Amino acid sequence: MIHEVDEALRLLLAEEGIPAEGVELVFDAPSKEWTAKRNAPTVSVFLYDLREDLTRRRTGTQEELDDEGTVVARRTPPHWYQLSYLVTAWTNRPQDEHRLLSDVLRGVSRYEALTGPFLTGSLAELGLSVHFESAGPVTEGRAGTDIWSALGGWLKPAINLRVIAPLIGDRETAGPPVTEGIVVRTGPDAQGRRLRYEGPTTSDGDGFAVTRSRPEARRRRGTPR
Repeated sequence: MIHEVDEALRLLLAEEGIPAEGVELVFDAPSKEWTAKRNAPTVSVFLYDLREDLTRRRTGTQEELDDEGTVVARRTPPHWYQLSYLVTAWTNRPQDEHRLLSDVLRGVSRYEALTGPFLTGSLAELGLSVHFESAGPVTEGRAGTDIWSALGGWLKPAINLRVIAPLIGDRETAGPPVTEGIVVRTGPDAQGRRLRYEGPTTSDGDGFAVTRSRPEARRRRGTPR
């Protein structure tokens, strides 16, 4: 899922013409070592925090149906995660960096969700909207200075992006629908009652019906068994 969110951001920025010709787009951490090796104008989209959004957690299972309405699989609900990215621009002049950041900000501020053309893999399969925010504060419990200190670099202007995306749940294939009857007994010596399925194995069928065996004739008092 993380790499699919990376791809969604790359496609979104490409849609907005970012980066421009001659500018690289990378997802590397802008550490001191990385900065020393950089040799072209660059926009860095760095994932610095990942945590589950517990307010969206659900229990139970979801059914998958085929074209005839038959359950073919069951899947646990997805878990939602908040991914926080730090977008920075790197050139030889602060004015050029600010211009690049302005282009990024203009592009991302138009979106409140990542949808359709930007989603691939499991994100596209689920068909759920992926929440997107731009230019908000850094993740709770952190400060921008803490991030730059951990990277071993110096403070730079940056745009914070926040994506809330689902991680697809486990899928279990369902068994074939029941088409034959079963026998139910209430005790080890009890006579069984057979359940049969009437109608097709779809929601239009009449369901299970109970077939009772004929009771024995009532014995008169005093007569032998």
